[in-house]
Amino acid sequence: MTIRSELAGSPSKQQASRFSRAALGRAGRAALLATGRTPVPDAIEPIVQAHRVHHPQADLALLARAYRVAEEGHRGQTRKSGEPYITHPLAVTMILAQLGADTTTLVASLLHDTVEDTEVTLDQVAEDFGPEVAYLVDGVTKLEKVDFGAAAEPETFRKMLVATGDDVRVMVIKLADRLHNMRTIRHMKPASQVRIANVTRDVLIPLAERLGIQVVKAELEDIVFATLHPEEYERTGAVAGGWTDGVLAPFAAELGRQLAEAGISSAVTVRPRHLVSLHRVMIKRGAGPDGAGLRPADFGRLLVVVEENADCYAVLGELHTCWTPLPGEFKDFVAAPKFNLYQSLHTAVALPGGEVVEVLVRTRRMHEVAETGVVALGDPRTDRQGAAEDPEDRTDPARPGWLARLLEWQQDTPDPDAFWSALTADLRDDREITAVTEDGTTLHLPAGASCLDAAYLIGEETGHRCIGARINGRLTALSTELRDGDVLGLLTAPVGEDSGPDPEWLEYVRTPAARLAIERRLAAGPLPAPAAERLPAAGAPVPAAPPAPPAAAPADAPELPGAAVRLARCCTPVPPDEVTGIVLRGEVVAVHRAGCPTGTRMLRGGRRAVAVRWLPGGAPQWGYRATLHAEALNRPRLLADLTAAISGEGVSIFSADVEPPRQLRVRHSYTLELADAAALPAVMRAMLRVSGVYDVYRPGGPEEVPVRAAAAPTGAEPAVPGPVTGAAGAAGKRDDSGTAGVRPSWGIHGGSAVLSESTSRSIQG
Repeated sequence: MTIRSELAGSPSKQQASRFSRAALGRAGRAALLATGRTPVPDAIEPIVQAHRVHHPQADLALLARAYRVAEEGHRGQTRKSGEPYITHPLAVTMILAQLGADTTTLVASLLHDTVEDTEVTLDQVAEDFGPEVAYLVDGVTKLEKVDFGAAAEPETFRKMLVATGDDVRVMVIKLADRLHNMRTIRHMKPASQVRIANVTRDVLIPLAERLGIQVVKAELEDIVFATLHPEEYERTGAVAGGWTDGVLAPFAAELGRQLAEAGISSAVTVRPRHLVSLHRVMIKRGAGPDGAGLRPADFGRLLVVVEENADCYAVLGELHTCWTPLPGEFKDFVAAPKFNLYQSLHTAVALPGGEVVEVLVRTRRMHEVAETGVVALGDPRTDRQGAAEDPEDRTDPARPGWLARLLEWQQDTPDPDAFWSALTADLRDDREITAVTEDGTTLHLPAGASCLDAAYLIGEETGHRCIGARINGRLTALSTELRDGDVLGLLTAPVGEDSGPDPEWLEYVRTPAARLAIERRLAAGPLPAPAAERLPAAGAPVPAAPPAPPAAAPADAPELPGAAVRLARCCTPVPPDEVTGIVLRGEVVAVHRAGCPTGTRMLRGGRRAVAVRWLPGGAPQWGYRATLHAEALNRPRLLADLTAAISGEGVSIFSADVEPPRQLRVRHSYTLELADAAALPAVMRAMLRVSGVYDVYRPGGPEEVPVRAAAAPTGAEPAVPGPVTGAAGAAGKRDDSGTAGVRPSWGIHGGSAVLSESTSRSIQG
């Protein structure tokens, strides 16, 4: 189905269409007279014809009544183009009829602007057409700028999304409404064109993709492309216009003959790429503006439509038997549908001449859903026809999971600007991945999501208590991005030992739900430390828990008296480090070392910086935490010697990671708990004295001049603890780039070294 070719083509193409408006009118009148049905207004006869293709028993009287109410209400109103306003609801309804929307949706579409722009009230719509139509009309009705000001657009989208959660047809009508407005965008002022095109690109197109309505998405993409980048659009259009198909059509005919000989009933067609898709291919291939460098097969793909699911795999067998399949190009979205209900087999084969052709294989039902998404599922409030007859149909008519997640976090963002930013960020990447926890739970996450996002998806408390993760059996950082198909295990602190999230976690998370949960906990301030549990003797009264020891704040921000201050764990500042305060939501101040990369990114992202000062005698309730990296030549017992050196200074190890050796070198990372920050230089020198260690330094801060232990006078301490380099430094220099991004092979947590991961912490997920 191609909406654009039937509605948005040039006048000559419209005249060449199978049914002109006049022809449709004559055919409609003849059909009605022959069947004895009540004639409908001429203006909606094309809509009736398109609607009857999908719904032969549609209630024409209801459609006719809705049109008369809309026409009377909009009478005298005109659009920017000068056309009567009623042409807009008619065009929107025609789009929906071609998509196959049900009668209720078409009735609501005809009336979708009446409550907003005419004297018709929502109560009148409910009385005349029922509460279902009224709900759909109300869902797409904009909020008044006079009441909401600049927040009107974000709040209107919030209102539509909430309504979509109960009935997805609200968003379907909105997408059709935007599609017609984009077709006529040339009548708007240039500034308005850019604003509307940007909103369409950032919000409406991703929503069309997530609802699976590909025909609407493709046309919206092309119009936005033409509006925002007219020169590139013209060049890409010229490249597409110069394409002569000497590869795809002959191969389609050959494949069709091969499938017929194999007894597989199929329809093989060539699907040319729309302009945005072709432009992406040109960028991928590094093609010139005239298309030089493109291969003939880059202009389109082959689509094979069959009858049964089993036929999809039979076609795949013929393809891979008769032609050479390309490794890594096969994807099975039939057994594992995409998050937007899309199902197809994808493969690519090499032809004898060296050309590579991409092929899509799907059933007729899959094709309907691939083109029109949720519209093909019918009325979401009733069971789909034929669902019980096809047990292999994996499309789910229930509310999509991504929408459920979106509705959850939007409730926690009352601020319109914050909601709009979170919405556009959530929709920016329309790809989704699937991860599986070690206990078999399936997690659906946006592409780019980290282990922390997965932890918060399982549960907010699970996220707060998360201290580590395993991906495919290997320990990894919480910030590691998940890939499709990863098996995830989460290491969590025991219940009651939640120290809360770190401010830098905000840099790791991708999902708004995780971000909001972290910001809420940070705004609430530090949690009280749990009292130790003691079992009283039989019959003895339960003793009261001892009071927590008093603690003085380690630092304060003079500009924000009374603000909660947290020491960032990305750079682990300790006195007398030079530090910067960064204001988070809830007036929480995160203290970063000057030059900390994470702090720098937060400041560049618009966070406010404030001055912070260390307080004499102040210290966190449970001491300072400082992270040290030790670069060494790998040898047996290195771990034991380093941990012994640290323990010999009376310092507790909170966590440690060891990266895989690289060219005989290895990096150990330790997070220490210090009762007194002044002990840090002595610990660094003790680590440096371990045989094979040639560099000890603190990550997360600015580069500093290495300080050799031998050069320091007895009893002297460096003013600011920085890198310490030992005599082994000549054997090799620190190479941050060499091990960046390498996943640690194992870890120790909670103050004791353990090689068995199962004993370090409770494992969840």
